[in-house]
Amino acid sequence: MEKLKSILRRLLFPGAAVVAICVPAAAAALVYAFVYAQGEGPLVYAAYTFSFYALVIACANAVPLIRRGKNWARGNRYLGRYMADVPFKVSVSLYGSLAVNTLYALLNALYSALYASVWFGTLAAYYFLLALIRFSLVRYAHGQGIGTDMDSEWRRYRLCGILLVPLGFVLAGIVVLVMHDDGGFTYTGMLIYAMAAYTFYTITLAIINVVKYRRYHSPVMSAARAMSLASAAVSMLSLEVAMLAQFGSEADSTSFRPTMIILSGLAVFVLLVGSGSYMIVRSTRALGGENQNSGGMGND
Repeated sequence: MEKLKSILRRLLFPGAAVVAICVPAAAAALVYAFVYAQGEGPLVYAAYTFSFYALVIACANAVPLIRRGKNWARGNRYLGRYMADVPFKVSVSLYGSLAVNTLYALLNALYSALYASVWFGTLAAYYFLLALIRFSLVRYAHGQGIGTDMDSEWRRYRLCGILLVPLGFVLAGIVVLVMHDDGGFTYTGMLIYAMAAYTFYTITLAIINVVKYRRYHSPVMSAARAMSLASAAVSMLSLEVAMLAQFGSEADSTSFRPTMIILSGLAVFVLLVGSGSYMIVRSTRALGGENQNSGGMGND
C-alpha cells in the first residue's frame, strides 16, 4: 500500500519542470488531434489521455506553486510591500487604472480625429473626465497618503462625487448619438476587440475593488471603487452598442436594439448621477459632523 501511495504521489507531483513541459506539450497534442487528425485514430486517444493527465498534474501542483510564489513575493522588497501595505497597493492600483484609462481615452480621441466621428469624440471626453477624477485621487495618494487625514479624504471624496455627476450627462449625450444613428456605430479593424478587452479589464477591476477594499473605511478607497464601477458600467454600455451594431440582425434594429440601448443607458445614467449625488451628500454630512465635533471640543 505504501509503495502504491508513493507511485501515485510521484505521478501527481512529478516536479515543476515536468509540469512546465507537459502543459504546452498537451496543448500541442490537442491541436494535432482537432486540426490534423480530425478527432480520429489511436494517436487522438493518446492525445486526449495525455492532455487529461497534464490537466490533473497542473491542478495538483497549482496550490504548492502558488504558495512558493507568494513566499518568494513576500521576501521581495517591492512585492512584499505591495502585498502587505494596503495604502501602497491602492496607490499602485490607482496609477495603473489612470494609465489604462488615459490610453483608452487617447485611442478614442485618435479615432475621432481620423474618422471625424462625434461618437468617438464623446467617448474620449467621457474617459478623459474619468481620467481627471482618477488623477486627483493619484495626486492625493502620492502627496498625502491614505488613512492619514480623514478630513482631506472626505473633501477629495466630495470632489470626485461632484465630477461624477457631469459624467452622467456625457453618457446621456452618448445615448442620444447612438439613437440618432439608428442604434449603433460600426467599428473598423481591431477596435471592437480593444473595446471588449478594456471592458473585461474594467469589470474585473471593479469586482476586485469592491471585494478587496470594502472593509477599509477610507473615503479615497471608496472613491476609487466608485470610479471603477463608473468605468465598468459605461464600458459595458459601449460594448453593448458595438455588439448590437455589428452582430445584430436587421430585425433587431426596429424595436429590440433601441429599447435595450435606452434601458441600459438609463440604468447607467442613474448609477452615475446617483452615485455622485450620494458621494456629495455623504461627504458633506461627514465633514459637517467632524466640524461640529471640533467646534464642540473648542467650546469646552
